[in-house]
Amino acid sequence: MKRKAIRRSGSLKGQVVLLGLTGSIALYKSCELVRQLKEEGAEVFCLMTEGAQRFVTSLTFASLSGNPVATNLWDESLWKVAHLECAEKANLAIIAPASANCLASLSGGFAGDILSATVCATRAPILIAPAMHDRMWLHPATQANVRRLKGYGYTFVGPEYGELSTGTKGWGRLAGPETIIAAAKKVLSR
Repeated sequence: MKRKAIRRSGSLKGQVVLLGLTGSIALYKSCELVRQLKEEGAEVFCLMTEGAQRFVTSLTFASLSGNPVATNLWDESLWKVAHLECAEKANLAIIAPASANCLASLSGGFAGDILSATVCATRAPILIAPAMHDRMWLHPATQANVRRLKGYGYTFVGPEYGELSTGTKGWGRLAGPETIIAAAKKVLSR
């Protein structure tokens, strides 16, 4: 599939959105994000890290998106060279949730899994929605990675303050689907 031209309207209708999914307890919220992206008229293709697959199965995201899910850099059953084909077709890449490991990998330019390889190869704008424990979010290395990624032109939405999976409160909650979609529209309107 050829990459569709990005319309600067801020609309998701007709846009090809790659949704990167990483290992985080917040991954369940991404199911609703897929549904809402589709309601907005986007065509959604999901890319799952190994960690993400430990929380929610690829079948869930395939069912919700209506498209095959890329889970392995070396699997040619979906696309001949999945990370390059996905990178080429994208109008926007969203990573939600983005774990601390994902931020470190992208910041360092590593491309060892389907998600990081695709992000390294795409020319589409990238929106990152982090989710992790507040101690991980506030760690100096994570904050340095965020600054570096912003320097690359990546846009961040969240994390939000609130109750974390441990029952404590802090900065680290995944932004809600509506907040992520609003940020995606803003990125596409630039």
